[in-house]
This record gives sequence, structure tokens and C-alpha cells, in this order.
Amino acid sequence: MNKVRTWFVVLAALAIVATACGNEETPSGESGGAIEPSKTYTSIGEPEGELNLIAWIGYVEDGTTEGAEAYDWVTPFEDETGCQVNVTYGDTSDEMVQLMRQGGGTEYDGVSASGDATNRLIAAGDVGAIDTSLFPEFENVIAPLNPDGGTNTGHYIVDGNVYGTPYMYGPNLLMYNTEEVTPAPDSWDAVFEPDSPAAGSVTAYNSPIYIADAAMYLMAHNPDLGITDPYELTDDQFQAAVDLLKQQNELISGYWGTATDEFDGFADGSMTAGTAWPYTLRFTEAPVDAVIPEEGMTGWADTWMISANASHPNCMLKWMDWTMQPEVQAEVSDWYGAAGSNVESCQATKDFLVDQYGKGADTDVDTIRYSFCGDATFLDSLYLWKTPLPDCGDERGDVCKDYSEWTQAWTEIVG
Repeated sequence: MNKVRTWFVVLAALAIVATACGNEETPSGESGGAIEPSKTYTSIGEPEGELNLIAWIGYVEDGTTEGAEAYDWVTPFEDETGCQVNVTYGDTSDEMVQLMRQGGGTEYDGVSASGDATNRLIAAGDVGAIDTSLFPEFENVIAPLNPDGGTNTGHYIVDGNVYGTPYMYGPNLLMYNTEEVTPAPDSWDAVFEPDSPAAGSVTAYNSPIYIADAAMYLMAHNPDLGITDPYELTDDQFQAAVDLLKQQNELISGYWGTATDEFDGFADGSMTAGTAWPYTLRFTEAPVDAVIPEEGMTGWADTWMISANASHPNCMLKWMDWTMQPEVQAEVSDWYGAAGSNVESCQATKDFLVDQYGKGADTDVDTIRYSFCGDATFLDSLYLWKTPLPDCGDERGDVCKDYSEWTQAWTEIVG
């Protein structure tokens, strides 16, 4: 487990980055136009006794994972509700979308979806809307994600309808090997420019959504392109991002699709710099650190969403309520390294650290676990993943590249 030494140093710059980001537009359907929910859940009835979930690894712990014996927010839920939890882990958002559509949407009751999956699920009618009054903890959701005036809600609120409950959020950091990449980078130059000290050992997230990272970089380094949102790209803007990624391909030693890919790459020395999740930073067994580059970062805000055709809807709705509780989010935050959407979870995380380890959250090993929790400025600074749509979200109209075009381009980039 690595010490995070520079995390607080860079937080001071976030207010400047946030100003540049602006607010996230609320997208409509994949081809434009308003969306009506295929189902809206307005009450919670008797639990059905079973719950089938799709989740990111680390999001549904029951104390049986090696190294995570102290983390169990599943068993108490099962004891309280009688809903026995079964989980299938998805490695990518694309995989999660496919899984949610199995069996006509009846095989799985819900998913911990990131923004590059949520809008696809909403537009296709795969997930249902919810009545927020069923979930009292909405009043404690951090301001940017809160349905009441939040500025970063377009990934789960569409045309005034709320699809799911906010769970965890976090950044896509620039992680680097402190022994191999010197001096410490302060820009995404370290992964995009040919003269980078990491050339030949750069890594990048193996997903079409990574095109947004290139677009974000170009926002700062080629302002003449006029990019205002890295997910809303016209043809020229999109092609510039694709060209940059093709150039980057020459620097890449390997792309990572799961956290273990990056664990292994940094451990064996084949990877020395690249985008990473806090979870990866925490568990990588190599001399690594992370920075917030001057261009800013993309990020993710994950949402528990219920299938519009859930076989066990009451158990799923109870799970959604359970995972909004500050004590639950505190455990997830400590284990996963992300921040809970419930601002009350921040103090709970610090209390959990004391209970589990007998130490406070002021030690450097714990920094990544709580440093950005409850920080609305930090959250607003992130370009949160969202599904690229033809609708540019402004006066340009339906001339932006949609996700299918991103997917096709990514296949060409990685070869």
C-alpha cells in the first residue's frame, strides 16, 4: 500500500480548474428529443428475498475478499432486509450495458453505472426513474450531484427525471513511478508528448471514453479548436483528439482495462506513467505517486440504477437506499479510495479509519481516502464521464460525434 505524498499540495489549484470546466449539460436521447421513463418506481414494497447486481469490483464487499475482511456492507443489508445479494463484476461500462440488457432486462436488478453507461441505459429505456422522496439521504448528497440545483447531474437526471441514486465519485489521476519519471510531472505532457521521460512505458485506459482525455488536453494546448466540452466534439475536434491518441500509441507499452492490468504493469516496470483510479493508486505495489495535472482531469460519478424490468425491484430499491447511508459509503470510500456522494460520509470515513486502524485520517497513507470527500470545488473541476451524443448541447445542434463513432475510432487507435 503506497503513501500518497503530494495529494494536498495540488488541491489548492482546483478552484482555478473548476472555473474552466463550467457546468455539465443535461443530455436527452441518443438521437435527440425528450425521453419519457419506461418505468418510474414510486414505492418500496415487501422484499423478494434476492438481489442480482452488476458492479465495479470493490463496490459490493461482504468480508470474503482477500485483504478486505474488515469491509462488509452486504451482510448487514442481507440481515436487515432478507435480500440475498448476488453480484457480477463488470470490467468496463460497455460490458455493464450489455449485461443489463440480458434476458430482456430481467436477469439483473441493478447496476453501479458510470456516466459513459448511464445515458445509454436511460435513452434505451433499460433503467427506470425513481421518486426521490423514497430516499431521505438525497438531502445530504453533495451539491453538484444533488437533484436540487446540482451542476453535474446530466449523467443520471434527464428531462427532469431522476434515474438512480448517487454512490461514489472520483478522478482519473496521473499516476507515475517516482523512481523512473523525474522530475514529478505536472502536466498530461507526460503521457502525450514524444519527449516524455515515460515514452515507451506510458499506459492509458482501454476504452473509447478515453478519447475525452485527449480532447481535454487539446482544450489547453490547442485552444483554436474551440473545444468547450471533451465529450461534445465536432468532426474537426474529434479528429484532432484521435490524431493525438494515434501519436500517443507510439509511447504506449500497454493499455489497461482492469485495475489488475495496471497493478501488474507498474509492478513489473513495463508501465511508468498513465491515467489511474484512486483504487489503483492505493494498491499498486510499486513506488508510485499521483498528481492533478494543470490541464485538469476527467472523472466519474457512479450511480446505482434499477432495471426497468427488475425481477426483484423492492430489494433493489432497498439496496439503493442502503448504499446512500453515510456509514456504508464510509466503508466503500476507505476500501475503494473514492468519495461518497453523501457529505455525511466524510466524517464517517474518518471515524471508520480510527475504529479499524486506531489512527486518524491525518496520516499520509490515508490521504487518498478522504481528501476530496465533500469538496464540491473538486467535484466541479472534473470532466465527469458521460455518453457522447449527436446533440452538442448548444447552438451547434446535432453535429457532434456519438458513442458509436467513438467506439469505431478507438478500435483504429489501439489496433
